[in-house]
Amino acid sequence: MIAVDRALPGSISHDTRIFFSMRESMNSLRIVFFGTPEFAVPSLQELIGRGEQIAAVVTQPDRPVGRGQQVKPSPVKEVAYKYNLPVLQPERVRAPDFLEAFRELKPDLAVVVAFGQIFPQTLLEIPRHGFINVHSSLLPAYRGAAPINRAIINGEAETGVTIMQLDAGMDTGAILLQDQMPILPEDTAQTLHDRLAVLGAKLLGKALDQLRDGAWEPVAQDEARAT
Repeated sequence: MIAVDRALPGSISHDTRIFFSMRESMNSLRIVFFGTPEFAVPSLQELIGRGEQIAAVVTQPDRPVGRGQQVKPSPVKEVAYKYNLPVLQPERVRAPDFLEAFRELKPDLAVVVAFGQIFPQTLLEIPRHGFINVHSSLLPAYRGAAPINRAIINGEAETGVTIMQLDAGMDTGAILLQDQMPILPEDTAQTLHDRLAVLGAKLLGKALDQLRDGAWEPVAQDEARAT
C-alpha cells in the first residue's frame, strides 16, 4: 500500500505565493522530490525557495525513533507539511500502485537526495528528463552508503558533492556537476554532513539552471577509480 498525504496548511506569505506563481510561468518543470533525512532538507528548501513546481514529495513511511520508539515523520515530510506539499510514502517504490501514482503526476524531472530505496528502471524511465541525485562524495569515490563517514575514517583531505543522473546501478550514473570541500581537522561526521547538505542544495539549483539552458553535459564515471 502507498500512503498519500496532503500536508497541513503552511504559513506561506502572500508575496511568496505571488513569487511561486511568477516562477511557474517561466519555463516551469514539474518536479517530484525524493528524500528522507536531514541531509535532504536543504535541497527541498532550495526548490521551494526558487519557486519550483513541486508536484509531490516522496519520503519513507513514518518510523519509530529514539528510546521511546515513538512514530515520527521524516525531516523531509515535516518540511513538506510546512509548505502544504502533497506527500507520498510508499513502502516500496517498485510497487505497481506507486508506479501508477508516479505516472499520474506527469513529472518532467525527479530529484533524489538520500531517499533510502533502490529505484527500478521502470520508474527511472517515467520523467521526461529522468532522475538526478545529490550524492555526498566526489564520485566515483565512495559510492553507496555512508560516504561522509568513510571519507573521514580514511583520512581524506577533501570531499564534495556530485549531481548525477540516476541509473539502475548503485551511484553509477553519469556526472552532471561536482564541487569540492575541504575536510577540516576539527570536522566530525555531523559538521561535515551539514556543510555538504548546504553545498548540495546550491549545486542542485545550478543543475536546474543548466537544464533550462540546455547545458547539461553528462560525463561517464571512471570505473577504474570507483570505491
